[in-house]
Amino acid sequence: MSDPIIFDRAQVRRQRDRAAATLAEHDFLLQESADRLVDRLEDVTRSFPVALDLGCHGGELSGRLRGRFGIETLVSSDLSPRMAEKARAGGALAAAADEETLPFAEGRFDLVISNLSLHWVNDLPGTLLQIRRLLKPDGLFLAAMLGGETLKELRQAMMDAELAEEGGVSPRVSPFVDVKDAGALLQRAGFSLPVADVDPVDVTYGNPMTLLADLRGMGETNAVAVRRKTLTRRGTLMRAMSAYQERFAGPDGRMPASFQILTITGWTPAK
Repeated sequence: MSDPIIFDRAQVRRQRDRAAATLAEHDFLLQESADRLVDRLEDVTRSFPVALDLGCHGGELSGRLRGRFGIETLVSSDLSPRMAEKARAGGALAAAADEETLPFAEGRFDLVISNLSLHWVNDLPGTLLQIRRLLKPDGLFLAAMLGGETLKELRQAMMDAELAEEGGVSPRVSPFVDVKDAGALLQRAGFSLPVADVDPVDVTYGNPMTLLADLRGMGETNAVAVRRKTLTRRGTLMRAMSAYQERFAGPDGRMPASFQILTITGWTPAK
């Protein structure tokens, strides 16, 4: 049997292509997550001569890695050709590549690191297996993905609004990996010393429409394969934004937006 299609990968690519030109205006979450990944890497007393930034977006992580951690060759790749071009313009050795069908040679890298990209992969166990094969013995895999508590306020407001305005709810929620399952997935793919943990990133907005603009600007809007293909009705959207403000606004009138970053780490067994 073929693997289930959860995400429309062509839509993910289109959204990233559209976001590439103005990414720097909306990339706060990518920047924050990149900083956290680098912090993790600084705790590792190893050098990584050949490294891959997998799902590089605009090169937010690549720029922090070049010239550090013993990296001599840094390759960056992204599903979106325009994102890869953006990373290349920033000095990265970048190419367009699909995380589900990685084109790199077996045993090529000492480090594979990924910043907020793998939560859009349909077959995560298969992708993890490919990543392990790309790594040399005693190589490191380090990745950040969005977790299940991400945008819980927005999701609740949209669900309530759709029920009230349209009498039903369309698929909007990505099936994020649970931290409890992440370590098991790493072990299943052949990684040793698997570690998985979650960190919150909480931001506030004066207007929830600005949150929607940031999500579009990062290429992180709905790409679930069974999503509704038509635009959200204006009445539904306005009711959702009103509900968001009424239910979640703080004393200062600003509205929270919760993001959850799941970080996973694994090593390839040494020979």
